[in-house]
Amino acid sequence: MTSPSSRPSTPRLSTPRALLRLLEFARPVLPRLGLGALTALAAAVISLMIPIVLEWLVGGPISTGETSAVVWGAVAVLGLALLEALMVYLRRWLILGPATLVEYDIRRAFYNRLQHLPVSFHDRWQSGQLLSRMMQDISLIRRWMAFGLILLVVNVLTVIIGAALLFQWHWALALVFVLSGVPLWIQGFLFEREYGTLTRLSQDQQGDLATSVEESVHGIRVLKAFGRGPHALRRFTRQAQTLRDTEMRKAGAIARIDFWLVFMPELAFAAALVMGIWLASIGQIGLDQLFAYFAMATILRWPIESIGFFFAFTMDARTATDRVFEVFDAHNDITDPERPVELADPRGALVFEDVHFRYQDAGAKEPDLLGGIRLEVRPGETLAIVGLTGSGKTTLTTLPTRLYDVTGGRVTIDGVDVRDLRLVDLRRIIASAFEDATLFSASVRDNVLLGRDDLDPRSPEGERVLREALDVAQAAFVDDLPEGVETMIGEEGMSLSGGQRQRLALARAVAARPAVIVMDDPLSALDVDTEERVQHELRRVLAGTTALVVAHRPSTVALADRVALLEGGRITAVGTHQELMASSMHYRSVISSFEKEEAEERAWRSDPNPTAELDIISAQDEEGVK
Repeated sequence: MTSPSSRPSTPRLSTPRALLRLLEFARPVLPRLGLGALTALAAAVISLMIPIVLEWLVGGPISTGETSAVVWGAVAVLGLALLEALMVYLRRWLILGPATLVEYDIRRAFYNRLQHLPVSFHDRWQSGQLLSRMMQDISLIRRWMAFGLILLVVNVLTVIIGAALLFQWHWALALVFVLSGVPLWIQGFLFEREYGTLTRLSQDQQGDLATSVEESVHGIRVLKAFGRGPHALRRFTRQAQTLRDTEMRKAGAIARIDFWLVFMPELAFAAALVMGIWLASIGQIGLDQLFAYFAMATILRWPIESIGFFFAFTMDARTATDRVFEVFDAHNDITDPERPVELADPRGALVFEDVHFRYQDAGAKEPDLLGGIRLEVRPGETLAIVGLTGSGKTTLTTLPTRLYDVTGGRVTIDGVDVRDLRLVDLRRIIASAFEDATLFSASVRDNVLLGRDDLDPRSPEGERVLREALDVAQAAFVDDLPEGVETMIGEEGMSLSGGQRQRLALARAVAARPAVIVMDDPLSALDVDTEERVQHELRRVLAGTTALVVAHRPSTVALADRVALLEGGRITAVGTHQELMASSMHYRSVISSFEKEEAEERAWRSDPNPTAELDIISAQDEEGVK
């Protein structure tokens, strides 16, 4: 699995074009966002009116000693301040709600996209990278829309309006202020190039760090069992230090732009003070105008200094947008057909017609993992797939439900190519049970009835289906849980044993009542006796259901109607167990290895000195080879 930062990137858009991609989510709330921006601009303009009032006070009532007029001037300043505060309040009220709605829409669309992207996408992406995009990046986008974008635009406009007002007092003083901004624009251009790269690097490293935390939490039992906690800590420390170094480089870039944003206004103040005193001494400007000029320049200091922060914020938001849209833009080649076919009453005839398959990252010279599979599973038949490790059994089971698509040939259900069915219909017709049983942080009931969205889980029918599925899977242990079927299962079902998780996963597949069930050794964690009972119940309840089963035990093979031998990515023999035992040496070798494993398990469970039984199996192995 590779980090997305290591893959070839798409052509980089300019910052405005990249951020404009958010428009599709923001369009419904644009009116309120626009009103919020107007109120923010109104607040800024109101603050710029205060120096004008102060000019009138200094040049009029204060110089003439009219006390009553001074009071009215103070009231005017207070009124402007209150009006500015009201505008700030309205800005927050207008913007915060819509911004959180945009965040909700992006997060919901992102999750929906993750659900629809193929398994091959998730094979390539680290879960921590996806999690950091889902949580951190989308939240950052919301904060930027509600705060950064509005104030960046308003503060730039405030500086422009304020600079224009400075010219009414004296053009030379105003020119000093304007020229001091030239170095700021140059530094801003350099800052964007450096900070954008560092921001992307930092956010990718945060994703890698999240992946390490997730892996350590999920693998805590393994780390403790092997005493590898210190090793995991050292690995995490290296990644955290790398992220810290990147953050320090970001901080350095911000510090440099902040230096110019603070230094240049101070330099402009000093130059304007010297020039203003000289101009006043020669009668070119009055004291009231000079006082108003410096009052206006003081008000403009925060908008100027904040531009660096909001510029950095915008770069962060741009990078977050890029990272989120990398998932939206990911290619999905497993989609619904333009003209889907409907199977009203599927019989369950499953056929592999010259099926080839290779993974996307396979080398050009590597052979196909599956190289021309021809196999028919008749309606209502149970067909077992056997083969040595690496022969392609698990991969074969992923093709009927289109977890992966064939790279050659086709898979059909009742004569219809599975690619011509809607995915939701296909996965209602075909259910899967995997060796690696995955459960969710929900109740036993909700986990088992996950595939039955047509049922009310707590209705009498839902209760009947639930109990039948649990009985088939020999999962009566759920009644001994603290709250029975309402017991909440911990994350990934780790509060249960491996056998219990597999039985609940199998019950989930049974409850779906599919026309075809595909099982990839779903009972590997069960003892042989429990597996035999489960197999017996499966044949009873799923009578008429087509079953394709990857088998690793002789007991599973014996219960199948027919067996297919998979060897080197090809089906080399198909027949009943007895027929293949009589005709295929490779099949006998595979079954002998199954029998030896089964005998070892039985001996381990029942006989403290099992050498006699193992000797018998060894003799059978030798006879089979002969």
